[in-house]
Amino acid sequence: MELKTVRLEIPEGVNVILGQSHFIKTVEDLYEAIVNTGPQIRFGVAFNEASGPCLTRRDGNDAALIDLAVRNATAVGAGHMFFIALRDGFPINVLGRIKDVPEVCGIFCATANPVEVVVAATEQGRGILGVIDGSSPKGVETEADVATRIGFLRKIGYKRG
Repeated sequence: MELKTVRLEIPEGVNVILGQSHFIKTVEDLYEAIVNTGPQIRFGVAFNEASGPCLTRRDGNDAALIDLAVRNATAVGAGHMFFIALRDGFPINVLGRIKDVPEVCGIFCATANPVEVVVAATEQGRGILGVIDGSSPKGVETEADVATRIGFLRKIGYKRG
């Protein structure tokens, strides 16, 4: 077995969701989950099949984000994984609906941070062991940090008052 990391390509202003699923209709069901949650959200979806023709299936409503999703899914190369690239919306807006898609087994990350995917490769294929999402903590928040966090959430409209 070979272990390696694959750094995801995440452009400025794009959020991503990386997960595991299990059926060919995943790409269509993820499309519907996202567009029905927020029709203004621009996105691309890619899903790597793990049997049959073993293709990377793709869908979305933004050609550049579809291409980005395909590049990332292909780079990771694990079967039954999906990659979603979002613009004009955030994972928090769609994650509940994505988790409700019957084919979705789990989510590895939902982020705009730099991400490295830890991949195991064998003769059979590749699998995702986990992700490294962003940086390690540098300390514990102070009262000033709490105030900054609370202010930020109100500024972007996620909390009132």
